[in-house]
Amino acid sequence: MFKKSLKYFALALLSIVAFVLVYLLSAYLLSRISLSAENDDQKVIQIYIRTNGVHTDIVVPVHHELFDWSKEVKVAHTQTSDTNFTYLALGWGDKGFYLETPTWADLKVSTAFKAATGLSNTAIHATYLVKVKEDLSCKKIEISQSQYKRLIQFISASFQKDKEGHFMPIKTNANYGKTDAFYEANGSYSLLHTCNTWANNALKSCGQKCCFWTPFDTGIFLNYE
Repeated sequence: MFKKSLKYFALALLSIVAFVLVYLLSAYLLSRISLSAENDDQKVIQIYIRTNGVHTDIVVPVHHELFDWSKEVKVAHTQTSDTNFTYLALGWGDKGFYLETPTWADLKVSTAFKAATGLSNTAIHATYLVKVKEDLSCKKIEISQSQYKRLIQFISASFQKDKEGHFMPIKTNANYGKTDAFYEANGSYSLLHTCNTWANNALKSCGQKCCFWTPFDTGIFLNYE
């Protein structure tokens, strides 16, 4: 009985190791397949991608004739009364990670399991910025109005909306600072569709350089070295 149990344990362990190896190898290979940017000479709008080393945000102008993000991502939803912001950083991810895991030490097994398997809800983290500084972890991308319109559509579709069509803020004390807020989001987070997959798909939606697929931020930023 003991030998039989040990055999099943060994098979389970080997299966997990094999899955992890295949996952990491696929992530490496597919993230190195780059998709070129569309040819467009009317690049008049500046957006940014930025990473904290793990998670990628898409940074867009707060005010623009195509869309005013402050109408839906209201400053009143944050802990500041300042309105002197020029950019808005937007990231999509697992709601449990965002709201219940301020540090890796706070990570629960249940949160990790739900996030890995797509069983949890998602949220969008929005952060107002006064200015954006380009460096190794933040890259500027110039796009056209038609491309920006597609990006707006992609990001807006990621927000859950109430009956009146407005974004739905999450009431929480888990804010990272005074200028950020969380919103209910559409979609499921999983090992195959992470926060970085979402950011990569956002770039893909508006015809910018991106990966074929990536669960990590590294693949995205390799295209903008």
